[in-house]
Amino acid sequence: MTKKELLKKLSDLEWEDFEVKAAKSTIPKDVWETVSSFSNSFGGWIILGIQQKGKDFLIEGVNNAEKLEQDFLATLRGGQKFNIPILPNCKFYKIGDKKVLGFYIPPSSKKPVYYNNQANTFIRKGSGDLRASSEEIDAMFRDQSFGVKTSEAVKNTSVTNLKSKSIREYRDYMSRFNPTVGYNQKELDDFLTSMRVIDSSSKECTVAGLLFFGQRNQIEKFFPDFRIDLLEIPGTNYGDSLSRYTFRLTEDDYENLWEAYFECFKRIRKVVDIQFQLSNEGFGEELSTGLKAVREALVNMLMHADYYAQSCPRVRIFSNRIEFYNPGGLPKLLSELKEKDLSIPRNPILAKLFRMVKLAENAGFGFDKMEQNWKDYNQTTPEYDMSFDSVIVSMQLKTNTTKDADVHSSIDWKKGFENITELLNSTPEFNLDRLRGIYGVFTGYLRGIYGVNDKIINESLSEREGNVLLLIALFPSITRQEMAKIVGVSISTIEKSLQRIRKLKLITRVGADKTGIWKIVKQKE
Repeated sequence: MTKKELLKKLSDLEWEDFEVKAAKSTIPKDVWETVSSFSNSFGGWIILGIQQKGKDFLIEGVNNAEKLEQDFLATLRGGQKFNIPILPNCKFYKIGDKKVLGFYIPPSSKKPVYYNNQANTFIRKGSGDLRASSEEIDAMFRDQSFGVKTSEAVKNTSVTNLKSKSIREYRDYMSRFNPTVGYNQKELDDFLTSMRVIDSSSKECTVAGLLFFGQRNQIEKFFPDFRIDLLEIPGTNYGDSLSRYTFRLTEDDYENLWEAYFECFKRIRKVVDIQFQLSNEGFGEELSTGLKAVREALVNMLMHADYYAQSCPRVRIFSNRIEFYNPGGLPKLLSELKEKDLSIPRNPILAKLFRMVKLAENAGFGFDKMEQNWKDYNQTTPEYDMSFDSVIVSMQLKTNTTKDADVHSSIDWKKGFENITELLNSTPEFNLDRLRGIYGVFTGYLRGIYGVNDKIINESLSEREGNVLLLIALFPSITRQEMAKIVGVSISTIEKSLQRIRKLKLITRVGADKTGIWKIVKQKE
């Protein structure tokens, strides 16, 4: 940091990577907290000889700068006060007739870094040093084995703990989208050991293999709260949202990471490029730059997450952005990962499994490609919120000309569903996928126009009943036979759903059975 950069820093209100200390003749005691927090976070500068008073900074300088520098370096490098040696970069500044010392504390690869005892472990939050919790310290210890934990074999497991359907679908996907790779020619047992899904020595599942292909009940023996969260929120934040969410991915929707990827992508693609006809796999030449960017963000989240953390990977789809929350920090500064195109995966087996089916980059974290694709899509770049134990990637969605406050009372959500013949001539699987794509906006329509409360929408209605109600809203004259054909169930099943919806007093029939229409009932205040 140059003298000019130092003086510019002093004009800012707060810094995550910069701390000033008054140190006229001795090293201040609270400097050790900052050394610990910078070491455990992303590094930063400690400046001795400047005192902060409110928003003002007084350049007081230090006496006997050489001795102060030697004492400080000896303490950090000696290995007695701190649990590991710390090797800072030093800088000497002369501002007027004052002498100022600067020390850059690098981020450590051997976290947690603490002084005297483990209770004195600090992390950086904003411009302050906070004592780390026991959970945060545990996360740092896991980071010491970055790239190792999920490669370990899981005791008392075998190939029988994996979901054979997921493995078949993965191999079929690989044969279609990476046909020249040699893994396609291997027999199943050889394939699983070569991909390190099964440990070659013990014949047990690796942690990554179990997470990627496992049966849910088997995964939950080792990860009791295994889940990938996805919520669709009808607003720019929870404060202006009509409800907490209009859709939430449930644990019944997927069993493992391979299935979770498809379920997440299915929801995300609806808000990025609904005009594109896409494969369910989220892969193909028809992918727009926007979809390529969100796919990269989604896969990065799944393959670099810390699955031992208390929180889970989470996607939140707001009306103006998509947020990908990844428990687990980066192994190095983002700038260094991008500059050197480093590939240091937290979970190397997961990374390989995604790469082998062309769903992830072969090198690095893919930040540059993700950023460029998103910029090409809507002229914005992703924003990052980094901490030592998590990463949030936020991607702004294209501006909608309809005001957010009015979107749920608009009939625009019906666009593309004017002709029932199209649904009658399509497969039920395709129809259900399309209906899911507008269900979140439809539930907002139910709230805004008909006053249906959240408890009925989120708890009382099953997915099938919700689809029946949606079809009634789209086509009031629809018949039971047409509903059954569109969603692929029997007429008697449709009748049961209609009885249930009628019991909830959400619909009524107007006119005769053959010539009448369905009507959604406005709820009483």
